Amino acid sequence: MLANKSSSSKRNSSGFTKYVVISPVKDEAEYLDDTIKSMIQQTIRPAMWVIVNDGSKDGTEAIIKKYTQKYNWIKLVNRKDTGIRQRGKGVVEAFYAGFEVLDQDYDFIVKLDGDVTFEKDYFASLFHQFALDPKLGIAGGGLYERPDGKFWVLYTVKDHVRGCTKVYRRECFEAIGGLVASMGWDGIDEWIALAKGWKVVSFLSLKIYHYRFTGAATGYLKSCIEQGRGAYRMGYHPLFMIARGIRRITDRPYFIGGMAMIGAYFMAWLKKQEFLADPTVVRYVRKSQMKQLAGLISGKPLHGD
Repeated sequence: MLANKSSSSKRNSSGFTKYVVISPVKDEAEYLDDTIKSMIQQTIRPAMWVIVNDGSKDGTEAIIKKYTQKYNWIKLVNRKDTGIRQRGKGVVEAFYAGFEVLDQDYDFIVKLDGDVTFEKDYFASLFHQFALDPKLGIAGGGLYERPDGKFWVLYTVKDHVRGCTKVYRRECFEAIGGLVASMGWDGIDEWIALAKGWKVVSFLSLKIYHYRFTGAATGYLKSCIEQGRGAYRMGYHPLFMIARGIRRITDRPYFIGGMAMIGAYFMAWLKKQEFLADPTVVRYVRKSQMKQLAGLISGKPLHGD
């Protein structure tokens, strides 16, 4: 699902990397103001930032309008409330509602949530990493969350970039065909990129703070079920999924989350749900995961956890 945009890679008048940001947001009034302030203070600001208000019922729209009146590079797109919160499909559809109004050329495109904060050199530091490695296709920072509501914990592994802070090199974004409107979009994009020879890295020293714990909007159990179903559609190997579920069993609330993920995966298997990627990518995913399973004895984390 990738619209045609001019593919010429330009630099802005300051010589800095030119990037655009799209933020699908829904009922983010509690945190959005701080996210916008974090972006405004960046040493390299985006050429355009489209904030897509996805049918919010709180003060989200008013907050966005306040800033669009002061900063012409911040744009508001309103979508009607569907009455259904879809973690995968809905988010990507909102992303593309923003993509359609882009009127700026870019070197990088960013999908960013509206409930995060980060330091003023966050994007400059990421673009420095991209400049060092031309094969780096997708990157982000080390995402911190507060699962207990009090203490910040790193919830990122080096070889996976969390969905709320994704930076895509334009060539990579176009090579993978953009984002898939389905649960698991922020995993399948990486597998396709890896299969095509791109690198995917989270730079853990670049901290970004996520204020709404993953799955909080839909509920923990439903989130685990969605993850299990999404994992099947991404082509995960069944043995890898069992190992991932067992690892999740050790998280609070104990046992329930991991079993829900495994159960949802095999239910999707029984229903023969369609894979999100072509057979070549699925084979790559499963081959890579079997290598990861072999590496478990050395204590390496599983991709995507």
